[in-house]
Amino acid sequence: MLRGLATVNFFADDVEAAGKWYTEVLGIEPYFERPGNGQPAAYLEFRIGDHQAELGLIDRRYAPQGAPTEPAGAIAHWHVDDVRAALERLLSLGATPYLPLTEHGPGFVTASVTDPFGNVLGIMYNKHYLEMLSR
Repeated sequence: MLRGLATVNFFADDVEAAGKWYTEVLGIEPYFERPGNGQPAAYLEFRIGDHQAELGLIDRRYAPQGAPTEPAGAIAHWHVDDVRAALERLLSLGATPYLPLTEHGPGFVTASVTDPFGNVLGIMYNKHYLEMLSR
């Protein structure tokens, strides 16, 4: 049924500013933009990581009616090799703490922040992710 993470979408009041922030965080430019062509972006998309998963930034005016405006809901954790270093970097770039660095047992460490646009960004070291990559 579920075959893998396809796209994680974050809402932002200012997609252009969010795009610049995530370009700095990720070290890459978005590969897709709408409407583009000299008009302000309403949607930006990045392909990131080992499987080129998609991170989409959407103008908040397109959020479903009643969608929370405060950080809430599920947390998608992106694998990183060093959670502490990634957390420190995100905080230095303007993110705020959401959940602290937590060790859940050997090979499993998580943390999450709220980006400057109100979205929860989870990071994780997950030994199963690395085992899957080695197959």
